Amino acid sequence: MKRYLCSIIISLAVLLSIGTYYVKVASSASSLPRYTFKTIEGSDKELDPVIVQATLGNGNFYEPLTIESNRTTYGSDRPLWSDGYDHQIERLIKEHRSFMRGKDSISSLYEDDDFLAYAWVNSDFTNNGKMEAEFDIGLLEKKDEEETSFQIELPHQERIMNVDVRDVQLVHSKLQVLTMNDVNSNSEKQTKEVHLYTIDLANKKVLSDKTLVSETFTYPNQVDFEMPIDVAPSQPNSMVLISLIKGVNHEEGPFEEKLKESKLISYNYETEKLETVIKGPLSLDMARSGYADGKNLYAVEMKSGKYRIKTFDLSSRTLTNDRELDIAANKEEQYTAAFKNGRVYFLLNEMNQEGKLNKPAKLLIADLKTGKTLYKGETVINKKNSKSFGLYIDDLEIK
Repeated sequence: MKRYLCSIIISLAVLLSIGTYYVKVASSASSLPRYTFKTIEGSDKELDPVIVQATLGNGNFYEPLTIESNRTTYGSDRPLWSDGYDHQIERLIKEHRSFMRGKDSISSLYEDDDFLAYAWVNSDFTNNGKMEAEFDIGLLEKKDEEETSFQIELPHQERIMNVDVRDVQLVHSKLQVLTMNDVNSNSEKQTKEVHLYTIDLANKKVLSDKTLVSETFTYPNQVDFEMPIDVAPSQPNSMVLISLIKGVNHEEGPFEEKLKESKLISYNYETEKLETVIKGPLSLDMARSGYADGKNLYAVEMKSGKYRIKTFDLSSRTLTNDRELDIAANKEEQYTAAFKNGRVYFLLNEMNQEGKLNKPAKLLIADLKTGKTLYKGETVINKKNSKSFGLYIDDLEIK
């Protein structure tokens, strides 16, 4: 009886401690400033799908916050399982919690009406410095919630130093996994490659390992692979874009790109064609920092004191739209853009040297085809003591 009484007392003490912790956290969060958008022009209904991820800072105090549906939610207000995830990962966790356990990278996931697939590379280095790596593969059939998971050795892993999964697609019942790899070479040369692994889900084996792009270079030359931001990273997509950037590292001064030798490449999963995309009106810098949805590439350009949105059709490889946004450009400001629902969502914020907002962040929502402004607003704060805090904008998401 004493043993059971002791267990009960310990359990009550733990529950009381947890309860006290959450009361303190809730109390602390309730005293923090709340940020909303004040409408200057247009309908505030346009704000419904907008999610702004930010961080509140004051000295050594930092607290993540989200502005969603024009309400502020702090990290300590949210469920523990959702902390740190974007809204796409949160939705998948809510709908498929068992399958999503331990999966937090949107670039490693694929989703359609019938399936949810996952691919990642787990790696470690042995004592002699060689890498041991394997694919971690998962497939969920949504209809009956049937899960399949297995691990397979990564092909030719003895020559690889690092693997980064950048895209996952399900094509004709085969999983296509696109990775960017750092490859072992001699002491002077470095090699970077883009690989496409085709995985047979039924027989749990790697069918092929195709090298799409391979570049070997020596210092001070440098090669990097980048990708325009995918506006729908886990959805079916027949095409992926890869920016190949060549440059020179100067001992004194910044990295200098070789624009004539750099290019934007497309790979079509259905036709298996690898092609160079950009040859005309878009600079590589615009393409690399652009946004892609499988059909179009959207690029942001600052010109004559205004921001412009250029739409580049990937199939015809032509510039199909060039619209000026009704918002002044300032070189001191940083922008975050998102493209969805036929709209461009454009968030502007000016930071000081510490990265804090110097003035309210501005949000513009415009029609992509016409450039017409649908909403314009700026952040406002409801606390008098808010001047002691700094707001750091992290990301802009659209539901």
